[in-house]
Amino acid sequence: MKSILMTVFAFVFAMAVSAQEQKADDLIKMNTELHDFGKVKQGTPVSYYFEVTNITDKPVVIENAWASCGCTVPEYSKEPIAAGETIKLKVQYNAAAAGHFEKDVFVKLAGITQPKTIHIKGDVEAPGN
Repeated sequence: MKSILMTVFAFVFAMAVSAQEQKADDLIKMNTELHDFGKVKQGTPVSYYFEVTNITDKPVVIENAWASCGCTVPEYSKEPIAAGETIKLKVQYNAAAAGHFEKDVFVKLAGITQPKTIHIKGDVEAPGN
């Protein structure tokens, strides 16, 4: 009876270990996860190009990228990122409102449930400051 229980336990444990889901960090590496624009003139959009490198031996696909608000727009290639290849993911902030900003951008990879989160921040100065 003990050997049957041990076999069942070993089987369940093996299934749990194999069912662990990959994370985006297992597939890609970013040149940075935070870009600080510093001081930005109000009404002057600013952009930064994050570098995304495929660290696997298989192609990786960015399914979607979106931001925490409409003032921030990510742009990315719909083509697969080949093994070892680096692409640029453009993130543009419109700088319409004066003041400090911190925005999140989410990058969803094919086959990965949890998106990768990257960040931008800065300070928008009103004209005359």
